[in-house]
Amino acid sequence: MTALSAIYGRITATRNRLYDRGTFRSNRLSRPVISVGNISVGGSGKTPFVILLGQWLNQRGITFDVLSRGYGRETRGVLAVDPDGSPREFGDEPLLIAKALKCPVVVGKSRYEAGLFAEKQRTSDYHILDDGFQHRSLARDFEIVLLSPEDLHDQLLPAGRLREPLSSAGRADVIVLSEDVDSSRLPTGKSIWRVRRSLLWTSSIFPSCVTPRRPVLFCAIARPHRFVEQVRASGVQPAAQKFYRDHHRYSERDIDDLLAIKAHHSADGFIATQKDWINLGPLYARLGSIAFPPVKMDLIEPADALDTMLRIIAERRPRT
Repeated sequence: MTALSAIYGRITATRNRLYDRGTFRSNRLSRPVISVGNISVGGSGKTPFVILLGQWLNQRGITFDVLSRGYGRETRGVLAVDPDGSPREFGDEPLLIAKALKCPVVVGKSRYEAGLFAEKQRTSDYHILDDGFQHRSLARDFEIVLLSPEDLHDQLLPAGRLREPLSSAGRADVIVLSEDVDSSRLPTGKSIWRVRRSLLWTSSIFPSCVTPRRPVLFCAIARPHRFVEQVRASGVQPAAQKFYRDHHRYSERDIDDLLAIKAHHSADGFIATQKDWINLGPLYARLGSIAFPPVKMDLIEPADALDTMLRIIAERRPRT
């Protein structure tokens, strides 16, 4: 661990202790809050999991909204996400969630203020707090933390990508892991949900588009190698690859570069993620044949996972 990482770790540990002791206050909303977060900078699958959780609640007829910071947006204050809006207004991931779940999504630097706004607009049964593990100023009733395989061997910022040490996962109610990740290093006594991720080619944004077989694969996500592995595992062999920084918003120049790469490698189209679809906006039309396969996340052996979570929340809520 570097000296800067050690200093960062001490600051983070002190902040968490102050919340644990009640020195720093957590504000509570009227409706229960389910937090979905991680300990690293991007790439753990929070957005697919938020969508999975929302689908579970939808199947039960349970109403909910999603509270998000709206990372990368150029607007200020608390805003309800318009699914037809732009990432500059709301951020790419809140837009993707709003389109996928067709539920209210509210963005705000203060998720407590966003929650108050949501409760004034309508009465949902639950709030889902997106990327909420470090946002401790909002009280939560159930804490879910996702860990990636890389998190188990990474370092704290700035030397690595960890926002908190692995031991911090101990304050979560449930730790979500990929199906093949070794859990021996995790805090003991914690419930573990294992998930499987796959690409849904038949449910692409443009189902009439024939999936390219020798595409240029490009994306602007935190850990692009996973997307490459998923595409290859589906039998598609990219002719070329191009990666951009996470949350990158595409320009006309980017489109020119991608078309040049396609011509140079005699590729037959493009494949990108749904987050790239959001950040491309109308520019995607210039690329021609392109597929945006959604990432589907499934809980392995779900059994009574949702029932258990709802029961615990009911037990914890203050009785009025």
